[in-house]
Amino acid sequence: MKAILTGNEAIARGAYEAGLSFASAYPGTPSTEILENLVQYKDHLYCEWAPNEKVALEAAIGASVAGVRSMAAMKHVGVNVAADPLFTFAYTGVTGGCVLVSADDPGMHSSQNEQDNRNYATAARLLMLEPSDSQESKDFMKLGLALSEQFNTPVLLHMTTRVCHSKGLVELEERIEKEPVPYKKNIKKFVATPANAKVLRVELEERLKAMEAYANQAEINQPEYNGTKIGVVSSGVAYQYAREVFGEEASYLKLGMTFPVPIDRIREFAEKVETLYVVEEMDPYLQRHMKEAGIKCVGKEVIPSYDELNPDIVRKSVFGTENPTLESKLSAEDRPPTLCAGCPHRGFFYALSKKKDIVITGDIGCYTLGSAPPLNAIDTCFCMGGSISSGHGASTALKWTGRKQKAVAVIGDSTFFHSGVNSLMDAVYNKGNSVSVILDNRITGMTGHQQNPGTGFTLMGEPTAEVDIPMLCRSIGMKEENIYTVNPLKLDEVDRALDEALAKDEPTVIITRWPCILKKFSQQDKEEFDLSKKRCAIDQEKCRKCGLCVKTGCPAIYSAGKVEIEPTSCTGCGVCRQVCPFEAIKEV
Repeated sequence: MKAILTGNEAIARGAYEAGLSFASAYPGTPSTEILENLVQYKDHLYCEWAPNEKVALEAAIGASVAGVRSMAAMKHVGVNVAADPLFTFAYTGVTGGCVLVSADDPGMHSSQNEQDNRNYATAARLLMLEPSDSQESKDFMKLGLALSEQFNTPVLLHMTTRVCHSKGLVELEERIEKEPVPYKKNIKKFVATPANAKVLRVELEERLKAMEAYANQAEINQPEYNGTKIGVVSSGVAYQYAREVFGEEASYLKLGMTFPVPIDRIREFAEKVETLYVVEEMDPYLQRHMKEAGIKCVGKEVIPSYDELNPDIVRKSVFGTENPTLESKLSAEDRPPTLCAGCPHRGFFYALSKKKDIVITGDIGCYTLGSAPPLNAIDTCFCMGGSISSGHGASTALKWTGRKQKAVAVIGDSTFFHSGVNSLMDAVYNKGNSVSVILDNRITGMTGHQQNPGTGFTLMGEPTAEVDIPMLCRSIGMKEENIYTVNPLKLDEVDRALDEALAKDEPTVIITRWPCILKKFSQQDKEEFDLSKKRCAIDQEKCRKCGLCVKTGCPAIYSAGKVEIEPTSCTGCGVCRQVCPFEAIKEV
């Protein structure tokens, strides 16, 4: 039986077929759909959303130690968070097979940086596989679990956005149940004290030799000889681009296992061609290994070392030619992303934008769009959970140097659970005076509405305990009178809370609580919030065209000679109505 699957869907299918028992992840594009598709097999395996990527990997490690096949999945920056346990896990090895899926994002389609996580395989000494299409995504997931057990090592399955989200024909097979390995206490293997780790370090080097020997003869690293003039070494989706550009006359060494790098096989291939090209996205990962081994090749001298590749870029880089394209006289205006009509964050950011002489530290989420015009209400954004600690550092530095400015940190609910809570502990423990704002929209919004510890439901759809954010803040030492919970769509509430918080010389928290407008509302949502359908309209006789409603940045409001509200887009949130000084906007 065959099906058309994305790479992410294929990974989920491969995990199911391979007898996986445990999976954990933190949602992040382009990896999110792996767990969302794996949960359909919940009668056969367990899967969960973790509060962050480090926790996800640690949970998968624990499941492996307990003797079952496990996996963790995350986007590339998530591996930075999970790196602490990852490096030590490479020392200890596994019991049940364990695969870490790293989904890189060349071109930064939805990420704050562009990093090549193949380098983690080298740094942590992990066996690494790189699928180039959906069929290989499924096959390599299964192979990864098997090789993990064969070589007593965690396996890094390196994906990229294009492979994650492209679709292809995939052969489906039946699940093969994998019996759990009985648990045996093994302190010397799994307790990484210095004395034990010194022994494990030597054993790791021996495993690497065995893995390299396998890589040099593995079926997924086989050459294809078509001619001797040009040879191409490539991996992942870059192989697909190279194949399209170089055609049938070139010879290819397509590498499916790229750490340990199969240097002997590459050297043998290189000796049979006149000119050897290395086609790879982002870093010169393969090229660096090849040149260190004395293998002459051409790679990043001509091919860009950043941004996502495609056949046109490879063709122009190598041959200096371009495919003819059709020219169009039509043009499209740039349409930058914006907060949705009815987004609960808009009212808060509008009120915040009116405050003067403050530093606004932001975080990773859809609310990062609060930095865009016309709101311009975020000044920094570095990483998940960084806003509160950055805000604390900024406020402390400003106070220490005698300046009266303060910092307001903005973070989403899921990001707060991810790593922001640690930052808030820092601000409270060290007697800061920053204002921390937790934007609780009742779901993980940016990545497509995944459950989190604050929603009351698990990934598998089961009701569960819900984190009480105000109570959590109190438990880490925040004074009750310094915790404000507001409806972000009521500008007077937001404004009053901001003024009071900014006036205090100690840490404060503002929690904005209203569900994402795109969320499938739970029964709890319906009971707590007034979610009845509304919309707003402009009384043109009262409108003075002052433009204040436009400055809210709502995409439902537009100006074409006169200011209008598009009725099918408007949700009736009422922010524009509160902003209008002439009472020209009415709820209808």
